[in-house]
This record gives sequence, structure tokens and C-alpha cells, in this order.
Amino acid sequence: MIGVFNFYEGTSPLLISVPHDGIHVPPDIRSRMTAAGSMLPDTDWHVAELYSFARELGASMLVANYSRYVVDLNRAATDDVLYPGQVATGLCPAQTFAGEDIYAGSALSGDEIGERVATYWQPYHDALQGTLAQLRERHGYALLWDAHSIASVVPRLFDGELPELNIGTNGGRSCAAIREARVADAAAASPYSHVVNGRFQGGYITRHYGVPASGVHAMQLEIAQRVYLDEATTNFDARKASRLRDTLRAMLDAFTEPEES
Repeated sequence: MIGVFNFYEGTSPLLISVPHDGIHVPPDIRSRMTAAGSMLPDTDWHVAELYSFARELGASMLVANYSRYVVDLNRAATDDVLYPGQVATGLCPAQTFAGEDIYAGSALSGDEIGERVATYWQPYHDALQGTLAQLRERHGYALLWDAHSIASVVPRLFDGELPELNIGTNGGRSCAAIREARVADAAAASPYSHVVNGRFQGGYITRHYGVPASGVHAMQLEIAQRVYLDEATTNFDARKASRLRDTLRAMLDAFTEPEES
């Protein structure tokens, strides 16, 4: 069995979580998937590669290996709804973002969902929680950056074309206001459109772990995929990515700057 995640230990207070980059699906699950589901269209393609430069900055990285269709690491194990009134994509999704069935046949049983949580979800969150605790003990605080991307146009989830940089802090509750403001300023100074706490305000990871009063500051960045890959093929575009990395570096620098400076 392929490991649930890859972990790279850094030296700074920053942990970058990449929960939706994985493309592995166990054979017994893949054998029951539809043609649409087996294409894994809702993957956060190449996000770990995009952020690979951050390890040179001293960041730790936690990168999932399994597809979000196996289990969505950015949802609560209880499958609580993140955005009331919006389409819920689910802990173990049954449909793609486009509304196509992922599985042929009957719905997943509660027992199977529980197995997936125990096998794939829990180890990732144990590593996430343990790393944040170590960073807080070592540095006095911890910084969590939850790294995501999504297709620029997903009519079932949002209207029109998504802004290029979508910063989420759970309505300002998951990190100190000064950190949110500095990151927003860095985005505003970039060549990209941006929004703070728009359609994407941070999923379970940002909301659950980001508790500034306890010394953990969390932020999600949802990137519209047109800015770093060819959306028609999902191929990584090195030229686009290089340009975007300049902005990501500035945003990470802003996020990690000491609050009192």
C-alpha cells in the first residue's frame, strides 16, 4: 500500500498542507468507479509541485497521496456541511463537481466510509495535528497554510469565472487579522485578481485547526487553475507557474512575518 501522505520537515513555524493533490485510488475502489469518476477531474492538480519552492524557505509540507474521491481530507469525519445552502461535495463524494456519478451501482455503506476515515483520513489528521503541536512547542506558535486549486469555471459550485487567488480565513476567525491583511495586501500588489473570504472561506482544515488564541493561525488559498496549468489538459505550465510562484512567495512571506513587526 502506498503511504497515506508524504511529509517533509522544515525549520520554520510554517506547515503547508496539500490535501487534494493525490491521485492514487485503491484497486477495489477504482474497479467500481464510472468512467467519469476514474478520471479524477476534481483533483488539485500539481499543487505540491507548485509549492515545492516553499521547502527552501524552511516550510514543512504534508502532501496527501490518495484522491479526494477516496476520502476528502478537508471535510470533517462527521461530514458536516461547510457551506449551508451550497452544493455539498461530501466526505466520500458520490458525484463529481460537474454532477456526474463517481460510482456505478449502490451508494457507499456507512461501514465502508468508516473504514476509509480510519485508513486514510485519520492518519493525515494525526500527522497534521502532531506537526502543529511540535511547531507550536518549538516556536511558540504555528502557521498553517492549506494549499488548494480548482478549475476556473465550475457552474455547479459557483457563478462565472473564479477570481485567481481566493484567500480563506473562516471569516477572519482562523488567523490574526494582521496576518490576513498582510496576505491580502500581497495579493492586491500581484498581477492576479483576488478575494478574501468569498466563495471559499476555508474548509475543515482551516476552520478546525486555526485557533489564534491557542497559537495556531490557519489560512486557505484556493487558486484558479488557469494561472498555473493548461486547464484543457491539466498539464503543468512551467512558465505560468514561475510567475505565480513570485506571488506565492510574497504571500507566504506576509503570512509568516511576525505580528509585532
